[in-house]
Amino acid sequence: MQRNTRIKLKIGLALGLALLALVVILQNVEPLTVQLLFATVTMPRAALLAITLLIGFVIGALVALAYRRR
Repeated sequence: MQRNTRIKLKIGLALGLALLALVVILQNVEPLTVQLLFATVTMPRAALLAITLLIGFVIGALVALAYRRR
């Protein structure tokens, strides 16, 4: 497979997954109570999903960066 084709495939897949995540987040707007250690927080489910997605993205980026430096 050519390099340009692989890059376009990766970009398309990333955009598709981002769109899917956005749809899931926007369809879950009802409030939710979450217990974090000793605190209880009430927030929209969409906010919790977005925060979880962001944490996963950061962890994935850090792991990819660590493997790249080897």
